[in-house]
Amino acid sequence: MKFNQSNSHTNRREFLKLIGSMSALTLLPFPLTGLAAKPTLSIATLFAGNINDHGFMQAGYRGLERARLELGVPTRYIDSIAPQYEQLVTALRELAHSGAALVIAHGGQNNAAAVQVAGEFPKVSFVVTQGDVFGPNFASYDVLQEQSAFLAGVLAGLSTRTGVVGHMSGIRVKPGLKGRAAFVAGVAAATPDVKVLTNFSGNQDDNALSNTIAKAQIAAGADIIFTMLNAGRDGVSEACRATGAKQIGNIIDWVQAGPDVFIASAIADVSIGVFNAARDWQAGVFKPGTINKIGLENTSAVRLALHPNVLPAIREKIDVFADGIRKGSITIPESYSGSEFSV
Repeated sequence: MKFNQSNSHTNRREFLKLIGSMSALTLLPFPLTGLAAKPTLSIATLFAGNINDHGFMQAGYRGLERARLELGVPTRYIDSIAPQYEQLVTALRELAHSGAALVIAHGGQNNAAAVQVAGEFPKVSFVVTQGDVFGPNFASYDVLQEQSAFLAGVLAGLSTRTGVVGHMSGIRVKPGLKGRAAFVAGVAAATPDVKVLTNFSGNQDDNALSNTIAKAQIAAGADIIFTMLNAGRDGVSEACRATGAKQIGNIIDWVQAGPDVFIASAIADVSIGVFNAARDWQAGVFKPGTINKIGLENTSAVRLALHPNVLPAIREKIDVFADGIRKGSITIPESYSGSEFSV
């Protein structure tokens, strides 16, 4: 598979052909380091999903485009890859083998695959966004979406009229699990007696599935649902419009996109993780062996965007919690051990 030096793209169909053509290589029991081309000054990125998903992957792609335009660095990417270990490893190997000096794996679902491939290509720098892994030639850049998710929980707890709120996500990757734990903790911190219905469906992009789950949560009493989904968010919006329930989005500002449905959005602009990694690498200050954390202190990266109709008294309480997070007086849990909601 040939990559152009400009911003080039491999979709899932092309990549499946690539896997077939590389089968003799990928089945070898030894690393491919010796086959790697000499790195050039370029950045290659893997998106384990579609860059047009109106969510996490699209935000990451926006960061890559910003790096290309503002930093003037050649970029390339592969998207529409299923978040499965072997496919991620093969894609990362191809990006590293293509001559890129920096390979960015967008999303914590790449943790294990990035550790594997970074060890095979010690002369290439690697980054995992929303990751928690690091090593001699790789680092993680983590936009702390759990901080805005906690504030989303505070809002939900203070705003519910039924005493029941929902949480919906897809695949069980660590950032999503941390976000769920943070949301539940935020609800409890604001209003301890509010019930949270939480679900991981296994798919971030299936609108029919998300619509079914949202309707079930609403039928069970939820009047506000926090969605940590990608392309599958529209199914929840449809259910909310049909029933009058409200939604809290994440990653981008969904209040602007759908003010009739969204009362807030737990913004975690993961594009900044991609861009910062590219910027640091180009500036020569990239530090392998580290996890770079970006939280509420950077309001362009992490914040809770509120609908204008949110009451001033609720805004003030949210500000108090946000200040506690910034000062370190509030510790956000990373795990959840409660019950799961199933349809």
